Amino acid sequence: MKKRNIFVRNTPLDEALKKWRQALEQMPGAGDRTETIRVDDSLGRVTAGPVFARFSSPHYNGAAMDGIAVRFNDLAGASEARPVRLSPDSFAFVNTGNAMPPGFDGVVMIEDVHLTEDGWAELTAPATPWQHVRTIGEDIVATELILPAGHVIRPIDMGAMLATGIAEVAVHRIPEVLVIPTGSELVQPDGNLDQALRSPGKIIEFNSRILAGYLATWGARARRSPVVADNPEDLRRAVREAVSRHDLVVLNAGASAGSRDYTARILEELGTVLVHGVAIKPGKPVILAMVDSTPVIGLPGYPVSAVLTLDLFVRDLIYTFQGREPKKRDRVTALLSRPVASKMGVDEFVRMTLGKVGDKLMATPAGKGAGAVMSLVRADALLTIGAGSEGIGAGEEVEVELLRPLSQVQSTLVFIGSHDNILDIMANELHRQRPVIRISSAHVGSMGGITAIRRNEAHLAGTHLLDEESGEYNIPFIRRFLADVPLLLINLAHRQQGLLVAPGNPRGISGIHDLAHSDLIFINRQRGAGTRLLTDKVLRREKIDPAAIRGYGNEEYTHMNVAAAVAGGSADAGMGILAAANALGLEFIPVAEERYDLIILKRFMEDEKIMAVLQLIRYNRNFQNKVLALGGYDLRDCGKVMYEQ
Repeated sequence: MKKRNIFVRNTPLDEALKKWRQALEQMPGAGDRTETIRVDDSLGRVTAGPVFARFSSPHYNGAAMDGIAVRFNDLAGASEARPVRLSPDSFAFVNTGNAMPPGFDGVVMIEDVHLTEDGWAELTAPATPWQHVRTIGEDIVATELILPAGHVIRPIDMGAMLATGIAEVAVHRIPEVLVIPTGSELVQPDGNLDQALRSPGKIIEFNSRILAGYLATWGARARRSPVVADNPEDLRRAVREAVSRHDLVVLNAGASAGSRDYTARILEELGTVLVHGVAIKPGKPVILAMVDSTPVIGLPGYPVSAVLTLDLFVRDLIYTFQGREPKKRDRVTALLSRPVASKMGVDEFVRMTLGKVGDKLMATPAGKGAGAVMSLVRADALLTIGAGSEGIGAGEEVEVELLRPLSQVQSTLVFIGSHDNILDIMANELHRQRPVIRISSAHVGSMGGITAIRRNEAHLAGTHLLDEESGEYNIPFIRRFLADVPLLLINLAHRQQGLLVAPGNPRGISGIHDLAHSDLIFINRQRGAGTRLLTDKVLRREKIDPAAIRGYGNEEYTHMNVAAAVAGGSADAGMGILAAANALGLEFIPVAEERYDLIILKRFMEDEKIMAVLQLIRYNRNFQNKVLALGGYDLRDCGKVMYEQ
């Protein structure tokens, strides 16, 4: 049996960062990472020391105008009434930039000169000393400081250096970084992926692209190595070669405690492991090491964990290597749209989407799980929950670190409520508009959307709540929970809800009654979701006790998550919309048609973002055709006001 690794310890984040920085400061040559390059190639580089002018600029007295060079004393007393006449040998013609002829100390613009037929110059105004002359050193004097150390070279800086005869400049070297993806399960996205991914356990290798991209964004010269399989000798050889040629080595995956996670052991053999295991979530298994005076970091395999730990432990290092001040991200205060639980004893980092609703900046978790790549795509900000907290409640004020400019956040439409696949089409169409409108969506169910509207925490909410007594959708709930809130209820679509089952329906499921008292596994929606209420209504109609259904307590937040659970085999059936079944090639057993509406606060009806939504759903045929192509939708009332109060 293979021995499993263990973490050296669950090191607190501050302690891990301190150890890492101390080791980096003690590296041989840590303060000598410079090179001399041509000024022509220096744009964007950082000066390694002060730059002083070699020559003055200009290095000669030169004419600043087209005209004639004169001796200013010769024009003393000149006026309209008593013009001064200069003989041809008392002046010289000059053009802008010409060196001043010896003995002359002023220039008169050609338009102020009257030339007589005999070649004399007649002037009607006196001249001042060095009038219209660029004197030696007027711009820069030899030995003058042009650029300080640690300066990012701009185009104008290049010109200033060249103007004083400086053709080469000492700059901080761009750090050379190698990203090494590890894992026998990885396949490159450049072959026959369809065939490769038919084998369970195979994963497309994309992490190295993400990591190298961030490194390049921060200024490093990042390369990606071929995938190194889960073989100790291959990994050992790859690390040895990498540290001999690079300023930093980034290993991705193999940092955890699995039987094939060799990274920590190999780095301990080749160098010193400073830290293995940090009290953060995600990213706990990160490894910080030094091999032959080269820093090596072992990142977890999950993309969110890898990106977070790269940001925490490498970002500032890359800036420091270049002689740059690490960029500080702006921080803003926002309100949480839904509660976020956290584990005591670890610093947790939560990706957030942001949107401004009235005067409130709302923050919504962008996704869950260390492997949720889309949470990185959607994230506008990062929320840090300290190790001493068990979480933060909905509506609480939090400070977040911006990952996106605040100007983009201002153009974000905040949607909270029930999920529907139409929202993806809506988001894409709105993003194509100018100015761009983004959607921040929190899929917390219909009741969650109503709560957000009551708290003024969303521009609009999606809802499909059926009142069993009246048989009416949404309006009874609005009257009950939002009685005093001025709003409009506008239809988005009528849609088909039903059971999602595996392709070909191999378990022969005909209805929800087949799930009771059987080995079939159900995947449910979260409490407060309209789909959950529909499920419960059907169970009551069929006189089925929820406890008789295996998996009734297993919850997902979107129709696509339910569809993915069925498609992946972790559930045999789940309630969802036909569009979700079609998207993943599932069978669909119809249960009901329902009405999906948007609740919009009246005070936002003049908001350009809301106006764009209404324009889109009411009049954009391209949008409507894309919705219908999903399957299971009827747009007979799309954009129609169903209720107003």
